Amino acid sequence: MELIDGKKISTEIKEEIAKEVKKIVSKGEKRPHLAAILVGHDGGSETYVAHKVKSCEQVGFDSSLIRFENDVTEKELLSKIDELNNDTKIDGFIVQLPIPKHIDEQKIIEAIDPKKDVDGFHPMNVGNMVIGIDTFVSATPAGIIDLLQRYNIETSGKNVVVLGRSNIVGRPMSILLSQKGLDATVTVCHSKTKNLTSIVKQADIIIAAIGIPEFVTKDMVKEGAVIIDVGTTRVKSDLTKSGWKLKGDVKFDEVAEKCSYITPVPGGVGPMTIVSLLKNTLKAAKK
Repeated sequence: MELIDGKKISTEIKEEIAKEVKKIVSKGEKRPHLAAILVGHDGGSETYVAHKVKSCEQVGFDSSLIRFENDVTEKELLSKIDELNNDTKIDGFIVQLPIPKHIDEQKIIEAIDPKKDVDGFHPMNVGNMVIGIDTFVSATPAGIIDLLQRYNIETSGKNVVVLGRSNIVGRPMSILLSQKGLDATVTVCHSKTKNLTSIVKQADIIIAAIGIPEFVTKDMVKEGAVIIDVGTTRVKSDLTKSGWKLKGDVKFDEVAEKCSYITPVPGGVGPMTIVSLLKNTLKAAKK
């Protein structure tokens, strides 16, 4: 079993981005600028956005963090998005999800200028991705593709099972893997899938993005499978100072012994999500 080290790969990619930024600045052009809108004080979102701000510093980007309280109105949020859409200093921006339930999440996503939608969630960017036009690809699926390619994990002709059908991970992941160049045969499983264990056990590669801690157990995995664990659920723990720890969707200790490759949680997919956001921002700046 080999551990897929997302921290290591993300550091390599950050170094590559930093070199590009130095070239851009040396030509007298402006630094790429990523902005993030954060609503409320969700612990996971706070941590994630802090990592994004730090990563921007590491590669030489400018970054802005715009905060709103949970009681922000939809109108106020849309007004700020319109302002960022028209701000020539900002190359790309994100609205950190989740947002409060009184705000229409889809309306917020669609309000973002597709040319600045570095999360890759706008329907125009999703549509371009589906038909294979170069576009901003959702950060987590893009990061997973980078991991597979940098570890030289063969996808062509392989049976891939994607657990989960969210618009952020599951669906774009299944589309990307089935496209020419990656050429996998993809099955998407979800809460209504019957005979789930037998389907997953046929997989050469399992992408677990179902959001249930330790859902994938060793009886669901065939010998030599590749496991990509996207899960990051906070569970209470007496063993940590914070009082909680991150659990993946895969029962790591028992599944790892059957795998050829596996991502840890944390330190696997998470760092790649952030670095994919940086890559999208660099692409936006170049355009």
